[in-house]
Amino acid sequence: MHEQFMAIMAPSSEKLLTGLVAATFTPLTEEGEINIKEIGPYVDYLTERQGVTNIFVNGTTGESMSLTVAERKVLAEEWCKKAKGKMDHVVVHVGCMSLKDSQDLALHAAQIEAGSIAVISPSFFKPKNVHALRSYLKAVASAAPNLPFYYYHIPSITGVNVLVRDLLDGIEEHIPSFRGVKFSSIDLMDFGLCFSLMKPNWSLLYGVDEQMLSGLVLGADGAVGSTYNYVGCQFNKLLSAFEKGELVKARTIQFKLQDFLGSAMKLGFDVGVNKQLMVEVSGLSLGPPRLPLMPCHPDVAASIKQKYESIFPQC
Repeated sequence: MHEQFMAIMAPSSEKLLTGLVAATFTPLTEEGEINIKEIGPYVDYLTERQGVTNIFVNGTTGESMSLTVAERKVLAEEWCKKAKGKMDHVVVHVGCMSLKDSQDLALHAAQIEAGSIAVISPSFFKPKNVHALRSYLKAVASAAPNLPFYYYHIPSITGVNVLVRDLLDGIEEHIPSFRGVKFSSIDLMDFGLCFSLMKPNWSLLYGVDEQMLSGLVLGADGAVGSTYNYVGCQFNKLLSAFEKGELVKARTIQFKLQDFLGSAMKLGFDVGVNKQLMVEVSGLSLGPPRLPLMPCHPDVAASIKQKYESIFPQC
């Protein structure tokens, strides 16, 4: 079905995906339309102000399930275009409720030379077991067989509780392009048990920002998260401290994020609030979230920003 496109697909990069990966917000206008002119300044902000050179686009933070396939293609292409020469890696999330839509987006990601693709499990009709989930992922990966492929595990959103360690067992035989997992779950036992199945060219990326240090201790190669959009510079310091064995310093930074998020969660911290905080901190024009997510109330935004500024000094 996809053979005609094989010649134009980007070759697989074997460079491991490591370090911080910012899960980007999707810029929208006040009227709720995608606003691609803000993507260039967004890339510059991440690289120049936060020191973040990897991005995960059209994911949960990017409101992917509220976007059309056509919008996601436009956004993915613009992110790849603006990141070229400035960033190390662009992961394009292509998961949808429809297998055909996911395959369409995977093929498109190959055509625009994305660095890799990631896929979340469908969450309306859910795979009931590891075989069903692996079969679905294999079908999506087959649409772009030369692109590095990541499974995006976030059971709190999908309700799919297949253990990742079970999924990884022999997965390279089904998906030769498999390169790792975005593990957005607090089940550290499952995460830890994944490492006995690791291959040299895989990356396990931890996706719970407030527990990133725990993921690193277990062996995470990096971390994907929304807060790295505006505290990336601080968490690069955490990574550096961890690598040097300075655990007290690393814990101090982790505790600061926990303090901040704990306060924000009491005020209803969701994608809409998180997006508005990014607007307040970065000065970018990202617009409101798309319904059914609601815009952040100005008083809530002001309170959370005040807490943020009291905890995190500028880098």
